[in-house]
Amino acid sequence: MRGTSKFLIFLIILATLWAVTINLPNSLQVGFNVNQVFPFLNHSKKAAQPNHTLQLPNLSNILSLLHVQADYPIKKGLDLEGGTSITLRADMKSIPADQRDNALESAKTVIENRVNLYGVSEPVVETAKTNNDYRIIVEIPGVTDVNQAEELVGQTAKLTFWEQGPTGPKVASPSASQIASWPPGITQFLGPNPKETTLGGSDLKSASVGFNSQSGQPEVLLQFTSSGTKKFADITKRNIGNYVAIVLDNQIVSAPRVSEVIPNGSASITGSFTTAQANALQIQLNAGALPVPLTILQEQSVGATLGASSLQKSLFAGVLGFFIIIVFMIGLYGRLGAIASIALVLYTLLVLGLFRAIPVTLTLAGIAGFILSIGIAVDANILIFERMREELRRGHSRERAIELGFARAWTSIRDSNAASIITSAILYYFGTGIIKGFALTLFMGVLVSLFSAVVVTRTLLKLMYKT
Repeated sequence: MRGTSKFLIFLIILATLWAVTINLPNSLQVGFNVNQVFPFLNHSKKAAQPNHTLQLPNLSNILSLLHVQADYPIKKGLDLEGGTSITLRADMKSIPADQRDNALESAKTVIENRVNLYGVSEPVVETAKTNNDYRIIVEIPGVTDVNQAEELVGQTAKLTFWEQGPTGPKVASPSASQIASWPPGITQFLGPNPKETTLGGSDLKSASVGFNSQSGQPEVLLQFTSSGTKKFADITKRNIGNYVAIVLDNQIVSAPRVSEVIPNGSASITGSFTTAQANALQIQLNAGALPVPLTILQEQSVGATLGASSLQKSLFAGVLGFFIIIVFMIGLYGRLGAIASIALVLYTLLVLGLFRAIPVTLTLAGIAGFILSIGIAVDANILIFERMREELRRGHSRERAIELGFARAWTSIRDSNAASIITSAILYYFGTGIIKGFALTLFMGVLVSLFSAVVVTRTLLKLMYKT
């Protein structure tokens, strides 16, 4: 037991240091007026002093010496910060008239997946149709570089696999047009007659980012569908000892030599990727190709839809509500309430740290939900403390009451939080856009509240009463 307590104390300290590191500003200026701080000096003209500013050291410069990243800005939504708006026109010439509405919705879904893969970016993706003019309007929060937004929205990642084609005197030489369409440099790996296989991006089930076990470099891991798995197994079977080229957007990114048949449908794309490039590539591969060609009609920066005063009032309401909860808990439960308040502070720092690190784009509605979650986070503590009071009234010692209070409250806490986790999982799986974002933030809040209410509070109580 003693070893477990030491581990939990270490875990709490580590989580606190991480949360503080993530949430502290890189630099902090504290301004004050001497006459306002010391009003009794106002009668003297000599005592009149200008505003003074205290400049703290830049945190990111200090932590960079320890190879720790400290710059995690909060991403704000369109309502708080604005972003970039792009209007796209869909070319429906080759699409039958009765399928154009479905094609437009499919294109909208692909674009939304690209700009909001995990449901936490809070973009706005809408369709507009006037007569035979089909358009998609995309608004991306926090992106001020229009070129970056255009790349994310319009670029299609085309994945193909190439193998060595037949050779010999009876094989016709490729034409100049064929050679011009080949990926540059592919003949160095596959000989004078490379051949594109039937395996491509449409056979891809999922793509994810991993790290090579030998070099430690980022790589993109591919998992094929059942039909793609069969195609890939056939390709590796007939190319044992030869190269197979993985080509992305007509550029060779990897050309491994096949040493054995690969029947499980797994492959990897390796190259000189940064982590950001690997993430962008797996987003494009997972989103798939656009069902219709799109051209950019207009791009512009858009301002915040809400004023700064709305944000300030919401933050003030959050801070006020936070302190009211702390006063309520201390007033009702005394020292127990103070411990719960410490756990609540850690909960707030951890959730904000996760919002920064993922990152989650915060809108005014998201901030309201986070403020609400602070109040909900103390529910478990109240349940535990009431059970402890019941045990104390039955004549148990305080140490025994702590153990029984947590044990008897745990089943209720477990079941209620399990219901919230199941709800968030269903919302995330079936939802889109802001629904997925809400489900993910709810899931994170529930897990962190469990940690703060059960682990942190219990450990601090044991330290206080040395049980």
